[in-house]
Amino acid sequence: MTIRKNALLSILALSLLYSASAHAENAAKPDSQPAETASRPAGTVQAAPDAETALPSQTAPAPVSIYLDGSLLQTEAEPVNVNGTLLVPMRRLFEGQGAKLSWSNTDKTVTATKDGTTLTYRIGDLTATVNDRTVQLNAPGQISGGYTMVPLRFVSEALGSTVTWDQAARSVQITTMTFETTIRWGVNLRSSPGSGSSLPDAAGPSLKLVSRSADAGGLSPVSDASSPDAGGGLDILELLPTGSKVHVVREVDAFWLEVRTPDNQTGYISAKPKYTDYISPSLTDKQTDELITYGETFLGTPYVFGASPDQTGSFDCSSFVKRVFQDTLAIDLPRVSYDQAKAGKEVGLDELRKGDLLFFSARDLNIGHVAIYAGDNQLLHTYSEKYGVRTEAFSDYWKKRFVTARRVF
Repeated sequence: MTIRKNALLSILALSLLYSASAHAENAAKPDSQPAETASRPAGTVQAAPDAETALPSQTAPAPVSIYLDGSLLQTEAEPVNVNGTLLVPMRRLFEGQGAKLSWSNTDKTVTATKDGTTLTYRIGDLTATVNDRTVQLNAPGQISGGYTMVPLRFVSEALGSTVTWDQAARSVQITTMTFETTIRWGVNLRSSPGSGSSLPDAAGPSLKLVSRSADAGGLSPVSDASSPDAGGGLDILELLPTGSKVHVVREVDAFWLEVRTPDNQTGYISAKPKYTDYISPSLTDKQTDELITYGETFLGTPYVFGASPDQTGSFDCSSFVKRVFQDTLAIDLPRVSYDQAKAGKEVGLDELRKGDLLFFSARDLNIGHVAIYAGDNQLLHTYSEKYGVRTEAFSDYWKKRFVTARRVF
């Protein structure tokens, strides 16, 4: 009896020992789940390991930089990445892109307007309205650390900007400008503008019409060594080919534009009509003033029928017009007035502005004379050996002979 009792006790002890061992083994398995994990809400992600416990090859991602038209955009708080959507503080994002901003603290709604676009968004929503059209967002905006954070790409593209991501540099490029101007003729992009009426073409040194030829008695083109367009080309950044696009930042003067290229390079190119399709009323006013001012430097220059436009000692009506337009604005007109009357577009007498060409009958020809309209009912032209180049009123005498007017720029 005692022996059987001892045996039963031994079996019971072994059973308890095996059970404890099995429980300990299960608790040590790496894929076992703590009890509190079961209560974690669905869709949440377990926190990444602390830096101390991360593998040596693991490094925290570099911060994201944001550039607006090539300049670093300083935000009040660090951007927040929500499942691939970058949220940034709203004020500098909107105002940096030229939008006017209003905020309703009651319902946490922002309204932004720019040109013809109105954007309305309530923080926390997955939809917004752009000009009364509902737009779906990839991630909602949020208020974090006291800052109102909105989706960068959605806001920027709604305002008409383009957004690109540079993975290597971990940077976002926002471009607000449109590259609206087309290069018509290959032209040098320069680090500084020239001066005066230098000719900044792509082929070589510029010419400035500043000296008088001793043998011709007129202005003749000479190289201006002080101009950044003369020789050497040390200030040339690149050649912009025909068909390429630029954004005009500003008009420097009648002859130069400050522009930006799609690769964020800023420089200066010729404003003359030959090189780009850029036009504006202010530039036209500047260029017509320069055209008339330059033409008037020849007042009194002798009239010689058939005079060559390759010299400035004498002119006839069409060689004078051809030379003035070529020297001032690089516009290459035909040699004779009959052919010049085919250039540009026709305008009426009630539409005339400085720089338009007026054509008249003369010498039994339907078109035998041309003059430049100088504004204020004045003509700049030459037709008489007595007067040479002169300005005079667009009088009834000329109006009776008027045939057509053409605008060539």
